[in-house]
Amino acid sequence: MDNSGKEKEAIQLMADADKKVKSSGSFLGGMFGGGHHKVEEACEMYCRAANMFKMAKNWSAAGNAFCKAARLHMQLQNKHDCATSFIDAGNAYKKSDPNEAIKCLNAAVDIYTDMGRFTIAAKHHISIAEIFESELVDIEKAIAHYEQAADYYKGEESNSSANKCLLKVGAYCAQLEQYQKAIEIYEQVGANTMDNPLLKYSAKEYFFKASLCHFIVDELNAKIAVEKYEEMFPAFSDSRECKLLKKLLEAHEEQNSEAFTEAVKEFDSISRLDQWHTTLLLRIKKTIQSDEGDLK
Repeated sequence: MDNSGKEKEAIQLMADADKKVKSSGSFLGGMFGGGHHKVEEACEMYCRAANMFKMAKNWSAAGNAFCKAARLHMQLQNKHDCATSFIDAGNAYKKSDPNEAIKCLNAAVDIYTDMGRFTIAAKHHISIAEIFESELVDIEKAIAHYEQAADYYKGEESNSSANKCLLKVGAYCAQLEQYQKAIEIYEQVGANTMDNPLLKYSAKEYFFKASLCHFIVDELNAKIAVEKYEEMFPAFSDSRECKLLKKLLEAHEEQNSEAFTEAVKEFDSISRLDQWHTTLLLRIKKTIQSDEGDLK
């Protein structure tokens, strides 16, 4: 469907809205008290124009129009409408300019936190984190926004949502070799979930991940950690993850890289290991091979 007509209509609507805004601030507009009403009308026109630009897939123009509406809403002290327009602008800019999208979403987050709407602010921190993850590939900044979201969720007692954000942080910290921070997160989330009948099945996975991080840092630490997790959460002892860890610790102690590989293959044939687990297991295996080299 050809939406070029919509784009022309939107451009005209923007020009008309700009004129309304200018006249609202004029001497006559102020004298006759029509300024406020004209600003409200201009707001509505910018939003209509933005939606027409969206239909024409002109995402930058749509983002710009929503931003203009947001600034007018702020002028009118309509905080909620202002935040909504910044979110709409951010969603449009996501398709054309990730940096502008982040600016708009941050502006909305500031308004929501000022209003005490922390759950919705957290949700938009996640949106910002996802842009840093996939579009800008700035993992450190993605981590910061996931952490902020987790803090807000915790403050609102939304522990399940907080845990989801923390697990993202933990996964990235391990990838960036910030193992101690990753361990703290996995232990915290594991402890939070092991007493929950609906979530306790996941606890063994978090203790497994924490153990792998320990293993990379120090084999003895990993041994102590596994014993601690078994004591904390007896179901962990019977899990395939715990049995694998014990085989890996034994292979590492014996400096037997073949036994290490076999144990991983056996586990993977039943429970498929994802890229995160594979990366960490390869890092652990390299420590065996480097130690073997030292012994020769």
